[in-house]
Amino acid sequence: VLKASELRANPDEDVEVIGAAVCAAVLIMLPLAATSTDSMIRKLGAKRWKRLHLLAYLAAIAGAMHFYMLVKADITRPVVVLSILGLLFTYRIVAHYRMLNTELKQLRATALVAKPKPKSVSGSMRVARIFQETPNVRTFRFVPIDGGPLPFDHEPGQYLILTMTIDGKPVRRSYTIASSPSRNRYLEITVKREENGLVSRHLHDQVREGDLLTITAPAGRFIFTGKEAESIVMIAGGVGITPLMAKIRYLTDCGWPGRIDLLISARTESELIFRRELEELQRRFPNLEVTTTLSEEQSPEWKGLRGRISKSLLAEKLVQLPNSRIHLCGPSAMTESLIALLIAEGVSPDRIHQESFASPSRGTGSTTALSFDANTSTEATLEFARSGRQVRELKGRTILELAEANGVEIPYDCRAAVCGQCKTRVLSGNVVMDADDALDAADRAGGVVLACQARCQDAVVIDR
Repeated sequence: VLKASELRANPDEDVEVIGAAVCAAVLIMLPLAATSTDSMIRKLGAKRWKRLHLLAYLAAIAGAMHFYMLVKADITRPVVVLSILGLLFTYRIVAHYRMLNTELKQLRATALVAKPKPKSVSGSMRVARIFQETPNVRTFRFVPIDGGPLPFDHEPGQYLILTMTIDGKPVRRSYTIASSPSRNRYLEITVKREENGLVSRHLHDQVREGDLLTITAPAGRFIFTGKEAESIVMIAGGVGITPLMAKIRYLTDCGWPGRIDLLISARTESELIFRRELEELQRRFPNLEVTTTLSEEQSPEWKGLRGRISKSLLAEKLVQLPNSRIHLCGPSAMTESLIALLIAEGVSPDRIHQESFASPSRGTGSTTALSFDANTSTEATLEFARSGRQVRELKGRTILELAEANGVEIPYDCRAAVCGQCKTRVLSGNVVMDADDALDAADRAGGVVLACQARCQDAVVIDR
């Protein structure tokens, strides 16, 4: 019951306001009291329970209003109570937003740092599409089985390792990733069918859309991202265009402003790979210039250059782009002759980067025999100089296979004479290799062989 002196001029109005505040506080407290048990917390769940109990703030406000309306003559105590409530509310709001900010920072840190993509991944991928590029060249598009993005990052010019079982035996081959890293939902390799190519024939003749293949990727250092130089000259021979195409696709996707010159050498017009795509890219990007020359084209309808890439054509590009980076990819005979021409024209070797390709399945007539301080012994043996191990029963196996069988570590990627990871120095003895495309002149002069290809002909000692 209120004292008459504490009521306003209209006491009925004050009583109604006080009664409304009391009723509101009681009504708000009822669901809070009903759910303040462990069983209700479990039923509602932590999030819903917390949201419901935000009503406690409204109950506190209603209680403060009730107190204020009861005491009109001296409002010191209600003001103190309201001030304390205001401070508590302010503290609660500030603490809440600090907590949210901390959680947001933790989420960002987790997304950017805690879960980086691995450098290399091995697993099954699905053949999504197969495109016929030329009569004997096909592009195979691989996608993750779950349909998501690639589980790794790669750079333009790197390659993958394809592992397949052919005639009951596991076979590994390396193929350039021809697609751009900027498109991370798929990988593509472009493969020419070689009559003597074990894996290329299998890919063309047996692999179909929907098949699952085992892929390890990425690997390789034949890359260009646009940071390495302000302009680039790329020289492609035949299917050697694949790593260069990955770079062109990447640079145009990213809108790289530097000059891109592509020189293509092919035998005939029908063998030009990616012809329509390159024409469209050249139309869209003025900084891309494509020059094509055909060495065996007989049709008079061909209006372009004829013959191999000439010294005069190279000299013209070097004058236009004196400080450009130069990337070559094609058969070893082509790349080696062009490198010699470039160096003769005064190009610094550190500006020249190459990658050769060749089918690893060759006839016995194409082997390369190398001699390094040849031994007089005719018995074929292998000694690992640093490991101190000797092998006498070779059974025609390669140095890499013998190293694996005897616990000597030699790194490798492709087993196809392409990647060069298994380069090994021969200290003495004679070896023969089916292919040596990953070796340059300096390697050969220095006694370096490819362990995946080299077979011992007599008593061989290697630096392993």
